[in-house]
Amino acid sequence: MKITKNLIAILLLAFSLVLSACGNDQTKEKPQESEENHGGMDHGDMNHSGSGEVPEGLKNADNPTFKVDSKAIIKANHMEGMDGAEATIVGAYDTTVYTVSYTPTTGGKKVTNHKWVIHEEIKDAGDKPLAAGTEAVLNADHMKGMKGAKAVIDSAEQTTVYMVDYTPTTGGEKVTNHKWVTESELSAE
Repeated sequence: MKITKNLIAILLLAFSLVLSACGNDQTKEKPQESEENHGGMDHGDMNHSGSGEVPEGLKNADNPTFKVDSKAIIKANHMEGMDGAEATIVGAYDTTVYTVSYTPTTGGKKVTNHKWVIHEEIKDAGDKPLAAGTEAVLNADHMKGMKGAKAVIDSAEQTTVYMVDYTPTTGGEKVTNHKWVTESELSAE
C-alpha cells in the first residue's frame, strides 16, 4: 500500500510538472520553413524596420533597375510575409553583399547563411570584396546578437542592394527601411 501511495504521488508530481510546462509555453511565431530563410531560422529577433541610416562609405547606385520611390514585388522569404509583398524602394546602393554564418554575441544557436550583410557592415573590411571562407567581425545589427559577432563569409556577390518599405502579406505593421533586398529578389509589378 505504501508503494502504491508513493507511486501515485510521483505520477501526480510528474503530471503537474508537465502541465505547468505547457502553461508557460510562450513561443514566438516562426517563419515558414524554406531554403531561403535558412531552414526555418527564427527571425523573431530581426529588426524588421530600421532607422534608414546607411553605413559610412556606402554609395548610391548610379543606375539601379528599381529607382528610389518606385514599386517592386519582393521575391524573397527572409521573413514570413515578405514573399509577394509590394515594396517601395527607399534606397539603392552598389556594393558587395554577403551571406554569413555566425554565433550571436548573446549566445544561442549558430546562424547559418544569413541573408544579407553588405561590405560596409563588416568591421575593417578594406576596399576589396571578401572571399568565401574569410573570417570577419560584423558591424550590422539586423538581429539581436549580430553586432560584434565573429562570422564566416559563406558567399559574396557584387550587386545592387535595396532598402525597402513593405507591408507583410500576412498582415501586421508596415516594415520601414528594411535592409537588405538584392536586385535579383525584386521584380517589376
